[in-house]
Amino acid sequence: MTKRFFFTITLLCSISALFAQSAKDNNAIIKGTITTSDGKPAVNVTIRIDHTKWGDISNENGEYTIKNVKPGNWTLKVSAVAAGSQEKTITIVAAQTLQLDFVLNQNAAQLQEVIVLTKNSRKEVKSVARIPLKNLENPQVYSSVSSEILKQQGITNYDDAMRNVPGISRTWESTGRAGDGASYFALRGFDAQPIMYNGLPGITSGNLDPANVEEIQVIKGPSGTLFGGNFYSYGGIINTITKKPYYDFGGEVAYNFGSFGLNRVTADINTPLSKTEKIALRVNTAYHSENSFQDAGFKKSFFVAPSLSYEVNDRLSFSFMTEILNEERAVPPVFFHNNRDSSLDFKTVKELNLNNYLSFTSNDLTIKNSRYNLQGQMLYKLSDQWTSQTVFSRGSVKSEGIYTYIWDDVARDNWFEQYFHNENNTINTTDIQQNFNGDFKIGKMRNRVLIGLDYFNRNVIDNGSGTVLGRSVTPQGDTMNAVDLSRATIDNLLAGSGINNSNISNSTYSAYVSDVINFTPGLMAMVSLRADYFESKGEKATADDDFEQFALSPKFGLVYQPVLNKVSVFANYMNAFINVNPRETSDKDGNSTGMKSFKPEHANQWEFGVKTNLLDDKLSATISVYDIRVADRVVPLVDNKNDYRQGGKVSSKGIEFEMSAHLLPGLNLIAGYSHNEIKNLEGSSTDFYTEPGRAPGGQGPSDLANLWATYKITEGKLKNFGLGLGGNYAGEYKVIDNSVTGVFNLPGYTLINGSVFYNSNKFRITLNVNNINNAEYYIGYWSINPQKQRNFAASFAYKF
Repeated sequence: MTKRFFFTITLLCSISALFAQSAKDNNAIIKGTITTSDGKPAVNVTIRIDHTKWGDISNENGEYTIKNVKPGNWTLKVSAVAAGSQEKTITIVAAQTLQLDFVLNQNAAQLQEVIVLTKNSRKEVKSVARIPLKNLENPQVYSSVSSEILKQQGITNYDDAMRNVPGISRTWESTGRAGDGASYFALRGFDAQPIMYNGLPGITSGNLDPANVEEIQVIKGPSGTLFGGNFYSYGGIINTITKKPYYDFGGEVAYNFGSFGLNRVTADINTPLSKTEKIALRVNTAYHSENSFQDAGFKKSFFVAPSLSYEVNDRLSFSFMTEILNEERAVPPVFFHNNRDSSLDFKTVKELNLNNYLSFTSNDLTIKNSRYNLQGQMLYKLSDQWTSQTVFSRGSVKSEGIYTYIWDDVARDNWFEQYFHNENNTINTTDIQQNFNGDFKIGKMRNRVLIGLDYFNRNVIDNGSGTVLGRSVTPQGDTMNAVDLSRATIDNLLAGSGINNSNISNSTYSAYVSDVINFTPGLMAMVSLRADYFESKGEKATADDDFEQFALSPKFGLVYQPVLNKVSVFANYMNAFINVNPRETSDKDGNSTGMKSFKPEHANQWEFGVKTNLLDDKLSATISVYDIRVADRVVPLVDNKNDYRQGGKVSSKGIEFEMSAHLLPGLNLIAGYSHNEIKNLEGSSTDFYTEPGRAPGGQGPSDLANLWATYKITEGKLKNFGLGLGGNYAGEYKVIDNSVTGVFNLPGYTLINGSVFYNSNKFRITLNVNNINNAEYYIGYWSINPQKQRNFAASFAYKF
């Protein structure tokens, strides 16, 4: 059946490619440019012929094109969320190409400020489905956080942007350790990390800097079909869209300061490089320095991201982007308050009585994360129907320094052991993709097709030390067998622990195809398939640890719009997979029984929902229900934890709601709510992680809600002044759930955030206060991590 399915999809695309051609008739074309009052391109403005299906969205140059317009008398309407609508009555004759330009009453800054806050369901977005689709046409759910929201909320930490997204919560602070040292998030109950840039791999072992962020996309649901199986994507993926050059001079410089010694300087400078050709350079850079709210801990970083665009002609363009980050931090350790084998000594946060202001580290124990990420893209328009995209990505990230964590090694002695490890790890990644996008008709059915090939390679070099017990502590800060927390002392402690000498390389070769078919303007289907071959060379010095795996990942979607461009009902089936490494096994007595290989794990989701785009693009909302099942998880044998079987299952069900609105001039609102229930369906009754009927861990709070509203005065003496108010709610979080250890809940919490701002064409001044109510709250992943209480951040920006 799999071979037949794959053959059918391949045959369909081949036939489409051979016979697709544009219909030649007497229909006309309307095109033109939309500019703002200060002469700049008006981006993402809707232009349509009233009471018809014909319309377009202006691109980054303010250009629009409406094809296949029938002859007759029509009303052309231009509208933007932040601007009043304009209308022109036109007469179309057969085979005419009509040039119509519009000038909006608003300037570029006013237009951009509001447009980026709302999800324009008429705008085609390519990065989510890798096919240009409007939100109402996409059977998948996604949320986005714009750079404008980051500025409004005074966000200087990438992680804080997620407070604007329903269904996601942070469970683990960035540790800087090798491989997975970035922050962990729970997304629909499963792990997620920000490891995609512009749809390509961008591994980080530390923090991400928001200076080069244009948009953060949280793409919900298993996403292996389009993005591969090299990273966990059971609940979805976090994709960062970087800022792109444009063909005018402009930018801004800003200074942020705030609580705990925050000092941050940023610059965003864009300039054209040629008067005769479309060549532009944009440079984003940031210097960041910040201390901790605890007795030790800090972060210092320098970030620079130059990007270059070159439009050779109307068919060929190139773009390049590089990000370089150097960061040094003293990272407070993760506090694990159970050994996962014994009953909990402390059942509540109150009983644990953790001193939230203790860091259990010193500013001499630092970890450095240096990272660079290079991406290049060539776009070539093969014909009116087909476009070629060739992309290349090369990344490198290094973890170097002291990683430490606290673990309840021996139960019921009221002491927690603190371990130390010296990180010395480098990860290099290479990704090459060739994609072909087609947009054509077969009969009356429109087809939007993606055909792609993907090569990904990852090389991990680990020369770190072993892990050594340094001391024992209590949650209140008492110590036993204390060691001086200086770098010299810890280095001496680790001197006899040995050095790793590991060099592992693996590669993935993938082919994928996706077709979005419009049976009618309001009824469409998506059919997608990925074939993935994974090859691991294992340790370069070892010949017998190589292995390979093959996986197929399908995706289906249906969308019906009962009210065209206003309401869509959608359903999807989505898949993700993870390649599982072979594991060393032994019998109950510890005698080796060799290596066991496993097939890939698979996650499958069914989802149903409704998307709306009402009141002339001023109100958009999405509500959906989903059911995700993960199968083929590797779990220990019930009677032997040293051996494994494949057959564990996890269920995650939930509902999500999201809304954005611009109902009155100057008033903007985003809000969301999510509820998730996750549990192991099959596993091992004696295994902490997979006990049936229990939560697997790291799933985050079951209930989450977010709200952010701003009001900007648009007239009078107080024009450009405004207020922002919002917050977040998280319900009780079962951070440990096991019949042997017992249950440990992190309490729910409510955070209130607010801002006062002045935002004009040239200046932006903001004062943000976070956690106004001074709530004491925690995050965790089988752990407990105190979070900041009341804090403020102020910023001043000059725009040019």
